[in-house]
Amino acid sequence: MTSPSDAVAAGPLSTVTVSLSPSRRAWQRFRRNRLGFGSFVIFCTLFVLSLGAELISNDKPLVARYDSAWYFPILKSAPETTFGGDFETPTDFLDPFIRQQFAQAGNWALYPPNPYHHSTIDYFAKAPNPAPPSADNWLGTDDRGRDVAARLIYGFRISVLFALALTAIGTVLGVITGALQGFFGGKTDLAFQRFIEIWGSMPELYLLIIFAAVFDPSIGLLLILLSLFGWMGLSDYVRAEFLRNRQLDYVRAARALGLSNWQIIRRHVLPNSMTPVVTFLPFRMSGAILALTSLDFLGLGVPPGTPSLGELLAQGKNNIDAWWISLSTFAVLVITLLLLTFMGDALRDALDPRKAEK
Repeated sequence: MTSPSDAVAAGPLSTVTVSLSPSRRAWQRFRRNRLGFGSFVIFCTLFVLSLGAELISNDKPLVARYDSAWYFPILKSAPETTFGGDFETPTDFLDPFIRQQFAQAGNWALYPPNPYHHSTIDYFAKAPNPAPPSADNWLGTDDRGRDVAARLIYGFRISVLFALALTAIGTVLGVITGALQGFFGGKTDLAFQRFIEIWGSMPELYLLIIFAAVFDPSIGLLLILLSLFGWMGLSDYVRAEFLRNRQLDYVRAARALGLSNWQIIRRHVLPNSMTPVVTFLPFRMSGAILALTSLDFLGLGVPPGTPSLGELLAQGKNNIDAWWISLSTFAVLVITLLLLTFMGDALRDALDPRKAEK
């Protein structure tokens, strides 16, 4: 038998095996999936950049210096008279006169990489709207003269934030209902199943049309309506996991030790039933983005003027000659969904118990 002192004396020739937790092993398998992990990094990078959209695409300078004074128009707007204009209205920094003022000696302004906000209408454009891609508008303009690249950046941010919120709400509701059905079973499971059958048979699209006609369209209202139906698919998987895990030996041992039902659910059954929940998260986000895009395309989504991928697709349909609107929006949508799909496939493989030893 080897003593601890012998193991230390063995030095570099000895091999120490470190046992990793299941979550650490799953994370390592996920990282080894180059396509999935690369998609995760790219998607997170794009999302973080979109959170700072005002710093990337804005019609106001980030910082400006005029007549030896410093200004931060992106934080606080200044009237036009501050920069030599004639009116007390907010400064239009796309105005050639204002640009000329900052071009004088000692004056300068630092603009974002794309000097357009999603609501900016360029009244000084050289081509009629919708205008094709140019040096001023990288992806062209829409039928109202707004920069397509700016609306894609802001629209991507709204779509991902909406998808995250809808996925979070649907996941919480699905886990709660599925856990109650699977763990308690019996009449509780039967009552929930009959309720889900009745609730799932309601015409979701008709309800959205009715509410859109009665209430002013808003992202909050749309989030609530879609959340009422978005939890049912996930609850079935959680229910199945709880039905399987509640019969295992570690649950019976916990009951024998006197733990309450809620302690058993929280400490033992729920952590071992989260595999389908985590696996389906990217796919649920894809579904949420597609739902928002489809409703916006039909005019049932976000309020008018809000940057949206669906609204841009509708503009592309109405302006067939303006190919840059449909093409750029379709590219953003496809790339986003592909990244989420690759992430979901990688998560599924990483959490597959058949690959636990690999």
